[in-house]
Amino acid sequence: MTSERDDSYSHVLKYTGVFGGVQGLNVLVTLVRNKFVALLLGPAGMGLVSLFNTTVNFILQATSLGIPFSAVRHVAECYDAGNEERTSHYVRLIRGWCLLTALAGMLLCVAVGPLLSIATFAWGDHTLHFILLAPSIGMMAVTGGETAILKGMRQLGALATVQAVSVIAALLLSIPLYYSFGETAIVPVIVLMALVTTVLTVRRSFRLFPLQLRGTKGILGEGMEMVRLGVAFTVAGIVGSGAEMFVRSWLNVTGDLGELGLYNVGYMITVTYASMVFSAMESDYFPRLSAVCSDVDATNETVNKQMEVSLLISSPMLVGLIIFLPVLIPLLFSSEFMPVVAMTQVAVLAMFFKSVTLPVAYITLARGYSMMYLILESAYFAVFVGLIITGYRHWGLVGTGAAIALANVFDFLMIHAVARLCYGYKITPAVMKYGAIHILIGLLAFFTTITVGGYSYWVFGIGLTLVSLLFSLLILHQKTRLWEALVRHFRRMFRI
Repeated sequence: MTSERDDSYSHVLKYTGVFGGVQGLNVLVTLVRNKFVALLLGPAGMGLVSLFNTTVNFILQATSLGIPFSAVRHVAECYDAGNEERTSHYVRLIRGWCLLTALAGMLLCVAVGPLLSIATFAWGDHTLHFILLAPSIGMMAVTGGETAILKGMRQLGALATVQAVSVIAALLLSIPLYYSFGETAIVPVIVLMALVTTVLTVRRSFRLFPLQLRGTKGILGEGMEMVRLGVAFTVAGIVGSGAEMFVRSWLNVTGDLGELGLYNVGYMITVTYASMVFSAMESDYFPRLSAVCSDVDATNETVNKQMEVSLLISSPMLVGLIIFLPVLIPLLFSSEFMPVVAMTQVAVLAMFFKSVTLPVAYITLARGYSMMYLILESAYFAVFVGLIITGYRHWGLVGTGAAIALANVFDFLMIHAVARLCYGYKITPAVMKYGAIHILIGLLAFFTTITVGGYSYWVFGIGLTLVSLLFSLLILHQKTRLWEALVRHFRRMFRI
């Protein structure tokens, strides 16, 4: 019994580490790129990049029909059954639908360009910019379908390589263009980045399944089940992207591009960089959860183990992030972005709650309750927008950081209440204990930033980071015999 438990924890730890490591590499390269972008374009330029990227993602979410998400399940089923003919047939179906959604996304972007210009900018006519962004939406739609094929075929190593190379290529492309043309290069860079990612993804996917458009027209009707499964997911994505787009547009109009750029950096550090640990959820955890979703006890065990590992891995990183932000912000961006430190330090607290919310939230998706998922996502983003507006009006950027934290506390309470009442989910005492200890350390780290200064700040801050790290390592060792596994790994690596 103990062996099974240790194997299960080891599996969760292994794949959380693998996918988190790949995401960490992507984040590291992105940090370098953002450093140069911040130096070359400044806060206003960063705000403009954020505004265009958010708009592109919004339109993509609105027209993709959830295919990049729902197609993975169908491809995986065919692949696991060993039915090559059916798998090839379904790949053609996915490609046909993705081509349609790509065309729809481009046409919609061109058609609503004038409205987007009015809605997102308080100055100038930017219709042409949005029209020129249309090809990136089409290419990203195609990339989403090919990525779903690679995931369904368990080609995660190839997919990780594609993502890493894409990020490095984006770095090498964007810096010279921004250096030469400044803000004028923002739209071309977005389009070129989409092109590079599409070419790399398609190249790898076509090796598995060469392109065959013949017969696609006749099979598109078979994809309606896939489309129906993705509709609620798509609408939820639209709600989320729309909420983020609204917040950024509102900040741009209420404040200015500089304020928007600062907010975007703070949000990016909080949500994107701190979410490295959560990158294993969709690729490894979600399929495992889906396999046991009809068994309440097995579901509870799977969810709680994922929560424990996510919390234990992410918490030391979050405590260190809170403490070292005054050093990291000028190092990663520039001294112009120092006003965002206070906002980010309070916003990082949200990620402690995220680590014990996201695994539970996947129960709804695993059971196929798409409408419930849509309701929960809509409720969260409605609260998120309301808190951001209230926080910014009363306390500026620091208020937006507090709003992000409070919105995630609300999400934690809502998701756990629904899971308890509707799915019979029960959180284990171990998760509650680990969560209480790490959240307490996180709060102490935050209060250190606002009450302690000088030499004492670093003594207390580094001490709290080490306490969090040592506690996590101790628990992980008890669960997985971590030290022995690491020794065996390094012995194999160096042939000792």
